[in-house]
Amino acid sequence: MTSLETILAAKYPAKAHARRVADGLKALGHNGGVIYLEAQKTRLIEDNDEPVPFRQRRPFFYLSGCLLPDSALIYNIDADQLTLFIPPISPDDVIWSGLPMSPTEALAQYDVDNVLETTEVNATLATIAAANGANSIAFAIGEQVSEDTKFQGFSTISLDILKGVIEKARVVKDTYEVALLRKANDISAKAHIAAVKASKAATNEREIEGAFISTCIANGAREQSYHPIVACGKNGATLHYGRNDEDLIDPSTQRRKDNVLIDAGGEYRTYCADITRVFPLNGKFLPETRQIYEIVLEMQLECIKMLKEGVQWEDVHAHAHRIAIKGLLKLGILRGSEDQLFDKRISVAFFPHGLGHYLGMDTHDTGGNPNYEDTDTMFRYLRVRGKLPAGSVITVEPGIYFCPFIIDPFTKSPELKKYIDEDVLARYWAVGGVRIEDNIHITKEGSENLTTAPKFIEEMESLAA
Repeated sequence: MTSLETILAAKYPAKAHARRVADGLKALGHNGGVIYLEAQKTRLIEDNDEPVPFRQRRPFFYLSGCLLPDSALIYNIDADQLTLFIPPISPDDVIWSGLPMSPTEALAQYDVDNVLETTEVNATLATIAAANGANSIAFAIGEQVSEDTKFQGFSTISLDILKGVIEKARVVKDTYEVALLRKANDISAKAHIAAVKASKAATNEREIEGAFISTCIANGAREQSYHPIVACGKNGATLHYGRNDEDLIDPSTQRRKDNVLIDAGGEYRTYCADITRVFPLNGKFLPETRQIYEIVLEMQLECIKMLKEGVQWEDVHAHAHRIAIKGLLKLGILRGSEDQLFDKRISVAFFPHGLGHYLGMDTHDTGGNPNYEDTDTMFRYLRVRGKLPAGSVITVEPGIYFCPFIIDPFTKSPELKKYIDEDVLARYWAVGGVRIEDNIHITKEGSENLTTAPKFIEEMESLAA
């Protein structure tokens, strides 16, 4: 088996991605032409001479592997030629930032056929149009084309198709992309472990966040996939809690709070990890938290077992709800039959979000085809709909939350309140929320888990002890 580092030592497969996108255009009836994409522009912070933090445009990176700002690319589909354009040397910039990458260096680093300067974009487009004849077509993304870019000689300029074709192509990852995701997960696993260890001496959520981010940076993931969520106690009931500034001491008891939910992932060369763990601040889960943790872990493990090429994602999501219902019934929080509770969507009060989402260059990656207008509350927030293809990478992140804002409408409903025992429920408000999230690569026969961060109860308690 080829090692991870050996795979990543090779060039990012930009040319293969360009061909895949061309095939996507061909499937829509478009043969030949050129694909034109621009990198993110350098922009300055308002009232400041510092640049805005740089984030490369994902369509551009997918067809270039290049992280340089102010660049461009042309893929001549008919000639199967991929050309990267990088900014010319600016003497003023060299004074402050040193020499930039040269075309020769770029050609050695990136999987492209030619490297030119951006001053040659228009001339190159015109030359290709003249060679391709009267029916030449250029594909670009409308809102990502500079005003000074001219498509001289092209009979058709399509600005509304390319983005969707690229997003569809990105769903299925190749070996190199999976290696990047695995590397992001490996770094993030180290950071999750460091965060748990840092919690022993921490007095505030932000110290745990700091330990996570510093470990990512030290291991090569300078950027975060998203702003980390570090939620202690009841804060874990807020799905996208982001303050990360609350003290770990409960002011009413002067005791450390019971548990922390941390949802965080590092970004490695634009590819994201997205991992959630819950751990006890005091070394041992309280009985109520442990009970909920066991249910959520069963939800996740059972759903992962179902995963393989062609599985219907809605079926996996529904199965997670079935397990949640069974577990909450056993605890006495819910009342009624499993089928009643499922049909009435009572479990949505405790598990309101979708089971997961595609993962890649974006945390919530492209191609999921969500339907947020769905009137069925169990499926409304699913970010992925339909059958999973082999090669896709998806998160599996079930959770159970005790959020009054979500649960109160159920307990106050004349029709639905009979299904929830509020006296039993009262014992679980302090749990906040439990979510466990891993990143799963779908294969023809099953799946492989890219996430190596500890998650079993004994592991989490041992780390936190």
